[in-house]
Amino acid sequence: MNSDFGSLIWVNDKEGHEYVCIAKGNDNDKRDLDELSKNERATCSDVNDFIGTDRW
Repeated sequence: MNSDFGSLIWVNDKEGHEYVCIAKGNDNDKRDLDELSKNERATCSDVNDFIGTDRW
């Protein structure tokens, strides 16, 4: 799996939390955490963990 900046996607879970994840190929149209594969979900980080606010 390619892990450069171009492979990052932003998704939301059902509660509205935002995550940045690494997704392969043309998965950039996915916007829901549940649409990602198990391996892709394992690459996700909660945006609030590194931004520090609920909404930035």
